[in-house]
Amino acid sequence: RQPHFGHYPSLALRVTVGSVANPVSARQRPIDFAVSARIMGGLFSKSLSVDALSNEPYNQAHMFEGLSEDQKQQVAADLSEMDAKLPGGGLKGYLERARGLLRDAKADKNPFEGLTPQVPQGERLIGPESGPGSKAYADFEVKGMALLAKTCFCLVAGGLGERLGYPGIKIGITAELTSGMTFMELYARSILAFQKYARKSSGNAALELPLAIMTSGDTNAKTLELLEANAYFGLSKSQVTIMKQELVPALMDIDAKIAVKDGKVEKKPHGHGDVHALLHQHGLPQKWTSEGREWLLLFQDTNPLPFRSLCAILGVSAARSFVMNSVTVPRLPAEAVGGICKLTDSQGEGMTINVEYNQLDPLLKTTPAGGDVADSTGFSPYPGNINVLVFRVPEMAERLAATGGIVPEFVNPKWADAEKSKFKSPTRLESLMQDFPRLCKKEDQLGFTQLERRMSFTCVKNNLADAAKKNPPDCALSAEADIYACNARLLELAGEGKVSIGSPSKVSFLGISADIGARIILAPSFGISLEDMKTKIKGKVTISGKSELLIDGDVTLNDLELDGCLRISADGQLPKKVVRNDGSKLEKIPDSELKSEEPSLQIRGYRRVVVTEEEVKTL
Repeated sequence: RQPHFGHYPSLALRVTVGSVANPVSARQRPIDFAVSARIMGGLFSKSLSVDALSNEPYNQAHMFEGLSEDQKQQVAADLSEMDAKLPGGGLKGYLERARGLLRDAKADKNPFEGLTPQVPQGERLIGPESGPGSKAYADFEVKGMALLAKTCFCLVAGGLGERLGYPGIKIGITAELTSGMTFMELYARSILAFQKYARKSSGNAALELPLAIMTSGDTNAKTLELLEANAYFGLSKSQVTIMKQELVPALMDIDAKIAVKDGKVEKKPHGHGDVHALLHQHGLPQKWTSEGREWLLLFQDTNPLPFRSLCAILGVSAARSFVMNSVTVPRLPAEAVGGICKLTDSQGEGMTINVEYNQLDPLLKTTPAGGDVADSTGFSPYPGNINVLVFRVPEMAERLAATGGIVPEFVNPKWADAEKSKFKSPTRLESLMQDFPRLCKKEDQLGFTQLERRMSFTCVKNNLADAAKKNPPDCALSAEADIYACNARLLELAGEGKVSIGSPSKVSFLGISADIGARIILAPSFGISLEDMKTKIKGKVTISGKSELLIDGDVTLNDLELDGCLRISADGQLPKKVVRNDGSKLEKIPDSELKSEEPSLQIRGYRRVVVTEEEVKTL
């Protein structure tokens, strides 16, 4: 089923933006802000009465049928609160947009009608000519390193780990067992490493790189608890902004009647596109622009790998003047991941945007290729979207100011009748953060940076039972394996021929398999980029495939031969060293013990066991 996209028929009383059917023409047009307060989501709106809600323009009289007076007032109060928080015209705007989109859905309007897909413009940092280790990649990294002082960060962290069998928030999951860092700690320490470099390069010892975190009602309190219990992992409170996402009304029919259950308004998530509204409502892009900041990295809760390539990505954004740069990976034809396309209309106007995989092949059937097929590389020419995005902040601030932060929504109702008037279950409008291009101007440059998958993408989204049936499993084991593989690749590249690491072997736990070799963790303090790491390898380094190496600090390696476990937590020169010991290993947790283990181990089914390890705490 194709979701139905749309525009905002009434952003401010008499504003019409774009076209329902065509995402290219749905780009932002100049807006007459007749009632600009409504754009901000009804910040100055009054309480809505039962009578007002029952009549035009809301038409929600059905909500109050059979309710007591107290229940009626509670429903009205609840909707009044939502009216004040909903971007794009409050509750009235939400319902107007919903009715338009639902009419389009009933009519089976094709959002891509009249659009021609083309291979988009971007940089493919893959292979010997342009991938990691090449001169081209190094040039982009050096350019990006100079931009770190003007870079901001935003973490989309609205997810609980319940689907994984994890009782807490996903950013509280241990990323890998060698260091024991949670995803949140890894993100914080990465930002601090960038900040340390930026302070030195800019000469501003007080410089802070801001971090915004989007939470949900489910995760907000737990996120604050995690941060406060760990002293914000070294970040200062002043550089962190928590942005709580609110729910939106659920709709029960094509007339956008709001669903009520047991005397209460039914609500559902609006999608991660709300990150744009929240950034705008908190005034962050505007504030960052006034402070001279230029770039924003938007990333998700269980994918730390893009931090390893951030400098190169920033370099591409600056070199290509990208207002939005989608970080992508090679994508197989028909792979269940969105593809980045340039969509062009009959007037030749186009934009680069993600197209979901179930819509991509039908769209590409109109091209000479006849569908989503491989090119000479064996991959689709339309790179795979991983929802890691880099924005140029000044333009982002302007585009979001024009709509109050909202990006065009879509609706995907499940029809209960042939006439398409009722739904099997309540639906709602949704939005996607990668749909930002639909707000952009014609002159805005939009593109992508394609990276090796092992240098840019992993995730934890499946529980043990589901992961065992999927490839890739996208679970705690596969993410841990991906982190080790990325670090091993970086160390080999940084050594420029001086580093040799044993081959990985297949491991299996609870029916899930992964290739794990040397368990290498290069903490963010070791190096912020491949170019930075190259300065840290002075001698020959040999590591066996069963070894464990943790480097946590600004360490320079001379000759090192490792067959076992070595953990370095210090700054300075590591003298020539040979380490041979029984090391550590990952072992299966017996079924009888699994439920008594900590949650981050329960979702793995294995634990780290140390036989012998050598620690270096001073150099």
